Amino acid sequence: MKIGELAQQSGLTPSRIRFYEQIGLLKTVERRPNGYRTYPQQAVMILGLITTAQRAGFTLDEIRTLLPSDLTHWDHAALMDALTRKIADIEALQVRLAQSRTHLLRLIEDIQEHPDDMDCAANAHRVLTNILADHPEALDITSGDIRLLDTKDRRQSVSPGRRKKTASR
Repeated sequence: MKIGELAQQSGLTPSRIRFYEQIGLLKTVERRPNGYRTYPQQAVMILGLITTAQRAGFTLDEIRTLLPSDLTHWDHAALMDALTRKIADIEALQVRLAQSRTHLLRLIEDIQEHPDDMDCAANAHRVLTNILADHPEALDITSGDIRLLDTKDRRQSVSPGRRKKTASR
């Protein structure tokens, strides 16, 4: 079949099919004397495997190592190992995402729990101070550095040789 028919059957664009051929994922391509590509029916299945694997989170390099040159010769052990590793990767990602979600929900709660008379800037100062105090390991600084400096503190913390000049009035 020609590339247009393969594109229609696989649901992929001709450029994507050519890309998979170029990077070596689609190897069952023949060239006619006129330069047209022809594909066997098996190419539809290979493209289906590639897109299914991508949706499952496999990279093109991972797919390349798993996809046999001939679909009748699968390495069962390697395939099962790759699938098991991908599940472990997904589970680790789920844990990280759940932690991020929990952290963001706490942050939202902390932002919303400000006193009524506190303006936005003071609330931001309060929230950021709490974050830095609660999670110093997130920053590459010492525990003595964990405080937000207001304008007065910044002026006092600058060494005399590096003090900013202020415009005279």
